[in-house]
Amino acid sequence: MDGLGRRLRASLRLKRGHGGSPRDNLGEAVNEPERTQENSLPSFAGGQHFFEYLLVVSLKKKRSGDDYEPTITYQFPKRENLLRGQQEEEERLLKAIPLFCFPDGNEWAPLTEYPRETFSFVLTNVDGSRKIGYCRRLLPAGPGPRLPKVYCIISCIGCFGLFSKILDEVEKRHQISMAVIYPFMQGLREAAFPAPGKTVTLKSFIPDSGTEYISLTRPLDSHLEHVDFSSLLHCLRFEQIIQIFASAVLERKIIFLAEGLSTLSQCIHAAAALLYPFSWAHTYIPVVPESLLATVCCPTPFMVGVQMRFQQEVMDSPMEEVLLVNLCEGTFLLSVGDEKDILPPKLQEDILVSLDQGISDLSKSSYFVVVQGV
Repeated sequence: MDGLGRRLRASLRLKRGHGGSPRDNLGEAVNEPERTQENSLPSFAGGQHFFEYLLVVSLKKKRSGDDYEPTITYQFPKRENLLRGQQEEEERLLKAIPLFCFPDGNEWAPLTEYPRETFSFVLTNVDGSRKIGYCRRLLPAGPGPRLPKVYCIISCIGCFGLFSKILDEVEKRHQISMAVIYPFMQGLREAAFPAPGKTVTLKSFIPDSGTEYISLTRPLDSHLEHVDFSSLLHCLRFEQIIQIFASAVLERKIIFLAEGLSTLSQCIHAAAALLYPFSWAHTYIPVVPESLLATVCCPTPFMVGVQMRFQQEVMDSPMEEVLLVNLCEGTFLLSVGDEKDILPPKLQEDILVSLDQGISDLSKSSYFVVVQGV
């Protein structure tokens, strides 16, 4: 998948030397990494802490009515002796997180079956820096109907594959006992985040299983570790991806719609990553909670993801010049109308040829196949 991501992004880097209008010369801007925005998901050389918090968010019935509200029921570490400013910042952070763990709203009921979902969200600080929430939402083990819960790891490091493996370990230990989670997360917190291509090994004891050694390897290409392009490539045709890229270059309003949280967050992260070496510097919410749906009325540029259940609310909102992407159907529900003409035709042809060749090479050398619709 790393090879596919490199091919996709390399194909979208416009070439220098095109004459004509400013649109024809968009490539000159994309090839200057020194102008990269500073508030992108950071690329770490290593040595940083893996995470800031591990949280378990559960649904608790409100005191009045039959609705449920997401509530933090477990937190590691518990921070004490914070300065007043630090304490206020922590309170704001912990208040916002449950909304993003359950962005669907409060209309829940106990279930006997629920598909596991792994997704992520991004919280932007006042200074423009970003924290990432890596989430695993599932139905806890037990008899009878029950409510889903979310394991959430908060980190300033972008590395989705690695944190997905950490969530696997957290889930495995939580099924035994909450007490088993603590030593594992404490060891992880004390370990330094590995440099690109390096591995950190953790020693962890599990009752009835003995001592386990868990290896966490960071991808060699640190520019690709925070994104997976497979969902985007499965949901949309190459021509559509190029139009989304062109709209992002012009800093327009882009909304993605999808049923699943996993698909939604993966696709929007992939779309934003296409801008590398630049980054999306405006409003960026991979999964918009129900309470923040008014974001789509914002007059400034944004890139957001909304669950399909809120499609009608989005369509009824007062919006201007927005690209609304239906990831379930692989269609554009709304568009400005000029997306096909933003990039020069010859350049689009070159990009498509490069992408087709890249997919062909990868399918010959690996199991990965991309199905492109008509």
